[in-house]
Amino acid sequence: MQTEIHPTAIVDESAVIGSGVRIGPYSIIGPKVVIGDGCEIASHVVLTGPTTLGRNNRIYQFSSVGQDTPDKKYQGEDTTLVVGDNNVIREGVTIHRGTVQDRGETTIGDDNLIMAYAHVGHDSVICNNTILVNNVALAGHVEVRDWAILSGFSLVHQHCTIGEHAFTGMGAAIGKDVPAYVMVAGNPAEAKTINAEGLRRRGFSREDIALINKAYKIVYRRGLTLQEALEALVELREQSPVVQPWIDSLKSSSRGITR
Repeated sequence: MQTEIHPTAIVDESAVIGSGVRIGPYSIIGPKVVIGDGCEIASHVVLTGPTTLGRNNRIYQFSSVGQDTPDKKYQGEDTTLVVGDNNVIREGVTIHRGTVQDRGETTIGDDNLIMAYAHVGHDSVICNNTILVNNVALAGHVEVRDWAILSGFSLVHQHCTIGEHAFTGMGAAIGKDVPAYVMVAGNPAEAKTINAEGLRRRGFSREDIALINKAYKIVYRRGLTLQEALEALVELREQSPVVQPWIDSLKSSSRGITR
């Protein structure tokens, strides 16, 4: 595959550019940037390092990827951004590198869609197959786990975790962890139900969806303490491993869960 770099693009001589990469007009690729094979960088994109892109990522115009974080504790250290494979980063997205006070790295996994004008703050982790719809804003230290979907204008407070297959409604303001499978909405966000439609689309069986709904009722409808709910979920797990993400969400929560 032939690499194509538009003559108006500025590419630092230390940047590592893979095969089949396309870099559009007026884009700027800074030092300590690695771009994997098959990536497409549109016009007017700024890539700042240390940043590593995997294979077949597509970054649209006016995005700023790998920039220093504005967090006041950041003092110019060589923190990193690592992006996996097959991600689509749409227009005007901003993604900041980490801070040495935390992970030192912002991480984007594989097969994610980050839509226009979304922001991913420092030290955040976006896992795989997620969707961040237009204008989603993640503060620093946020984790978004596999297959989660954040609707437009969702706001996520620092150190919050969005669990596997979770769904946030438009404009949700999230200040606590969202457990796996749960759909939340509102300001402040509240748990509404499970993401049943998303689970059906991903091939979950009717029986497993019913079991996930039963787990939801254990956590949200029976008035149990978190420890009591965990004990009930451990028993429920014997029926299917789909309950395990529920247990992991509750055990790993540091901010408390969205109620």
